[in-house]
Amino acid sequence: MTRAIVLAGGFGTRMAPLTAHRPKHLLEVAGEPFLAHQLRWLAGHGVDVAVLATSYRAELFEPVFGPGSDVGLNLRYAVEPEPLGTGGALAHAIAALPETAPEDPIVVVNGDHFTRHDLGAQLAVLAGAPEADAVLLLRTVADATAYGSVVADAGGIVSAFVEKSPDPPSQEVNGGTYVLRRRVIDAIGPGVVSLEREVLPRLVAAGGVRAYREQADWIDVGTPAALVLTSAQIVRSRGLERIIGAGATVDPSAIVDGGSVIGADAHVGAGAAVHGCVLMPGASVGAGARVRASVLGRGAVVGPGAALEAGALGDAERFPSAATAE
Repeated sequence: MTRAIVLAGGFGTRMAPLTAHRPKHLLEVAGEPFLAHQLRWLAGHGVDVAVLATSYRAELFEPVFGPGSDVGLNLRYAVEPEPLGTGGALAHAIAALPETAPEDPIVVVNGDHFTRHDLGAQLAVLAGAPEADAVLLLRTVADATAYGSVVADAGGIVSAFVEKSPDPPSQEVNGGTYVLRRRVIDAIGPGVVSLEREVLPRLVAAGGVRAYREQADWIDVGTPAALVLTSAQIVRSRGLERIIGAGATVDPSAIVDGGSVIGADAHVGAGAAVHGCVLMPGASVGAGARVRASVLGRGAVVGPGAALEAGALGDAERFPSAATAE
């Protein structure tokens, strides 16, 4: 049996205005809440129980996912009484996994990361290193300044873990998926604790961290632009140019392509062009409008003849007016 904790407590400030009424993890990507994709990926790699560690608008998660049967998991919920940081959230959520033993592996994933790497291979690294405390997913990037960077030798022993820095020590970066022994989480102290800034550096200093390297698809879905990119990537990976939701209407003269998703009960008017966009349920694009690489929140409206490029409209927002372009 494999257990996981999904860190889904963030406020999603970089995703504004889309997160004014719901957490970023529940925003639609390729026609369903983003977190559904991540949970199915966990289930596909043998995870049978996952805990959602939530905080902001925590009450919205369980009505969407329930017991987890639709995503192939047994889901449990851990609601933080107050924001506790990534480490503090783990320490709080681990109580929902009483059946696990101190040496058992716990998969930990950031709830806003889209990844398709081989989790089974990452778990195998920890299984093959009984002396290790943790295994990090590493990827190599051209510019590591926007990520936590990691120094590891050819054998995978990690000697440094540095959060975002203008002068990163390597081009290998933290991929946001961890395998930790339960005892590591049990040792986290009370209160607000950062996994990345406090817990992992301590484990590295003690020589207990190993690397798993894989150049798999990986996106930090923390901004509207990343949400649009991820959604289009998933749609096109299915061999589709668009997905039209239940009750949505697209005028026959409109063009909808580029991996766009037209959500339930949304509308695209005559002569409009929608390329590589996400229209959430109830959104509308008026006749003759041009919308590209943009996301429209629930009930948002792009007026007739308007042009929106790389924009993000909040729920019920109208464009042109007070829309924010990326």
